[in-house]
Amino acid sequence: MSNSEEQTKPKSHLAEMAVTYFKKEGYKIHRENVVMEGFSGATRHFDLVVQKGRQEQGVWVRDWNRTIGVNVIIKLDTSSEDVGLGSPIMIGEKFSDHAKSYSNRRKITLLTKQKIGSFM
Repeated sequence: MSNSEEQTKPKSHLAEMAVTYFKKEGYKIHRENVVMEGFSGATRHFDLVVQKGRQEQGVWVRDWNRTIGVNVIIKLDTSSEDVGLGSPIMIGEKFSDHAKSYSNRRKITLLTKQKIGSFM
Protein backbone atom coordinates (compact mmCIF):
# COMPACT_ATOMS: atom_id res chain seq x y z
CA MET A 1 0.00 0.00 0.00
CA SER A 2 1.49 3.35 -0.97
CA ASN A 3 1.62 6.36 1.34
CA SER A 4 -1.25 8.08 -0.47
CA GLU A 5 -3.44 4.99 -0.15
CA GLU A 6 -2.46 4.65 3.50
CA GLN A 7 -3.48 8.22 4.31
CA THR A 8 -6.82 8.05 2.49
CA LYS A 9 -7.81 4.77 4.13
CA PRO A 10 -10.95 5.42 6.20
CA LYS A 11 -10.43 5.21 9.94
CA SER A 12 -12.16 2.32 11.69
CA HIS A 13 -14.67 3.03 14.45
CA LEU A 14 -12.22 1.57 16.96
CA ALA A 15 -9.45 3.90 15.73
CA GLU A 16 -11.76 6.89 16.18
CA MET A 17 -12.61 5.67 19.69
CA ALA A 18 -8.88 5.31 20.41
CA VAL A 19 -8.14 8.92 19.41
CA THR A 20 -10.93 10.15 21.72
CA TYR A 21 -9.67 7.90 24.54
CA PHE A 22 -6.07 9.13 24.27
CA LYS A 23 -7.14 12.78 24.22
CA LYS A 24 -9.26 12.25 27.36
CA GLU A 25 -6.33 10.52 29.05
CA GLY A 26 -4.07 13.51 28.41
CA TYR A 27 -2.07 12.15 25.47
CA LYS A 28 -1.08 14.29 22.52
CA ILE A 29 -1.86 12.68 19.18
CA HIS A 30 1.26 13.33 17.12
CA ARG A 31 0.39 11.55 13.93
CA GLU A 32 -2.04 9.06 12.42
CA ASN A 33 -1.26 6.37 9.82
CA VAL A 34 2.48 6.75 10.35
CA VAL A 35 5.13 5.11 8.17
CA MET A 36 8.67 5.18 9.59
CA GLU A 37 11.95 3.65 8.54
CA GLY A 38 13.51 1.61 11.30
CA PHE A 39 17.18 1.31 12.25
CA SER A 40 17.08 -2.05 10.46
CA GLY A 41 16.05 -0.35 7.21
CA ALA A 42 12.60 -1.95 7.33
CA THR A 43 9.47 0.15 6.87
CA ARG A 44 7.30 0.22 10.00
CA HIS A 45 3.61 1.20 10.12
CA PHE A 46 1.72 2.58 13.12
CA ASP A 47 -1.92 3.59 13.34
CA LEU A 48 -1.07 6.37 15.81
CA VAL A 49 1.93 7.91 17.50
CA VAL A 50 0.94 9.39 20.84
CA GLN A 51 2.85 11.21 23.55
CA LYS A 52 2.33 11.64 27.26
CA GLY A 53 5.18 13.31 29.09
CA ARG A 54 8.44 12.85 27.23
CA GLN A 55 7.79 9.44 25.73
CA GLU A 56 6.39 8.86 22.26
CA GLN A 57 4.55 5.57 21.85
CA GLY A 58 3.50 3.66 18.77
CA VAL A 59 -0.09 2.39 18.69
CA TRP A 60 -1.61 -0.40 16.64
CA VAL A 61 -5.39 -0.64 16.39
CA ARG A 62 -6.67 -4.03 15.28
CA ASP A 63 -10.43 -3.93 14.83
CA TRP A 64 -10.67 -7.70 14.42
CA ASN A 65 -13.51 -9.84 15.63
CA ARG A 66 -11.09 -12.36 17.10
CA THR A 67 -8.44 -12.80 19.76
CA ILE A 68 -5.09 -11.13 19.14
CA GLY A 69 -2.23 -13.58 19.63
CA VAL A 70 1.30 -13.17 20.93
CA ASN A 71 2.77 -13.09 17.40
CA VAL A 72 1.01 -9.77 16.68
CA ILE A 73 2.22 -8.33 20.00
CA ILE A 74 5.81 -9.41 19.26
CA LYS A 75 5.58 -7.72 15.84
CA LEU A 76 4.40 -4.47 17.46
CA ASP A 77 7.21 -4.70 20.04
CA THR A 78 9.83 -5.30 17.33
CA SER A 79 8.50 -2.47 15.16
CA SER A 80 8.46 0.00 18.06
CA GLU A 81 11.96 -0.92 19.15
CA ASP A 82 13.24 -0.66 15.57
CA VAL A 83 12.10 2.99 15.24
CA GLY A 84 13.02 4.02 18.79
CA LEU A 85 9.52 4.31 20.24
CA GLY A 86 9.00 3.13 23.82
CA SER A 87 6.26 1.12 25.52
CA PRO A 88 3.94 0.40 22.58
CA ILE A 89 0.16 0.19 22.88
CA MET A 90 -2.09 -2.41 21.24
CA ILE A 91 -5.84 -1.92 20.97
CA GLY A 92 -8.14 -4.80 20.08
CA GLU A 93 -11.20 -6.86 20.91
CA LYS A 94 -9.47 -9.40 23.17
CA PHE A 95 -6.02 -10.88 23.76
CA SER A 96 -4.69 -14.41 24.23
CA ASP A 97 -3.12 -15.40 27.55
CA HIS A 98 0.30 -15.64 25.84
CA ALA A 99 -0.15 -12.11 24.45
CA LYS A 100 -1.01 -10.80 27.93
CA SER A 101 1.96 -12.57 29.50
CA TYR A 102 4.45 -11.29 26.88
CA SER A 103 3.00 -7.77 27.18
CA ASN A 104 3.44 -7.76 30.96
CA ARG A 105 7.09 -8.77 30.63
CA ARG A 106 7.82 -6.20 27.89
CA LYS A 107 5.74 -3.28 29.27
CA ILE A 108 3.33 -3.21 26.34
CA THR A 109 -0.09 -1.75 27.09
CA LEU A 110 -3.08 -3.78 25.91
CA LEU A 111 -6.38 -1.94 25.68
CA THR A 112 -9.64 -3.66 24.83
CA LYS A 113 -12.49 -2.16 22.87
CA GLN A 114 -14.61 -2.55 26.02
CA LYS A 115 -12.15 -0.53 28.18
CA ILE A 116 -11.96 2.28 25.61
CA GLY A 117 -15.74 2.25 25.20
CA SER A 118 -16.23 2.71 28.93
CA PHE A 119 -14.48 6.12 28.66
CA MET A 120 -16.89 7.43 26.02
